[in-house]
Amino acid sequence: MAADDQFIRGAGMLAVLKVLEGGELYGYAIVEALARTKGDALHLGQSTVYPMLYNLEAKGLVKSRWDESGARPRKYYSLTKAGKTRLAEDTDQWREITKAMASLGLARLGLARLGLARLGLAQSGFVKFGFARFSPSILALG
Repeated sequence: MAADDQFIRGAGMLAVLKVLEGGELYGYAIVEALARTKGDALHLGQSTVYPMLYNLEAKGLVKSRWDESGARPRKYYSLTKAGKTRLAEDTDQWREITKAMASLGLARLGLARLGLARLGLAQSGFVKFGFARFSPSILALG
């Protein structure tokens, strides 16, 4: 199931922050990390991820640096202190949302369907429900 625009704005940016929590990566490596998740929800192409990275950088949540020592120059991204704080806050919001959704009696969806378990967000409550069906405006970065 492909993700809709609302899901990408909220959960996609959170997923990018989560990927960067593991350390500095260049842009295409972030795209590849998201593509390795199960399901289609986070199979975001370059045309989606790069604008997210620019937006996150403009908001001070990630920083970038150029590395020209390899065969081709690569722009590496990493979390700033503000980005780490935002990741923690947004993860907490996901926990609260999953609790609220559970109280409504919504059924759980499999981790494979949303493709977020490999990002380590399963324990945070990120993937307990199909958030692509809900407007995650509370999670939108910005």
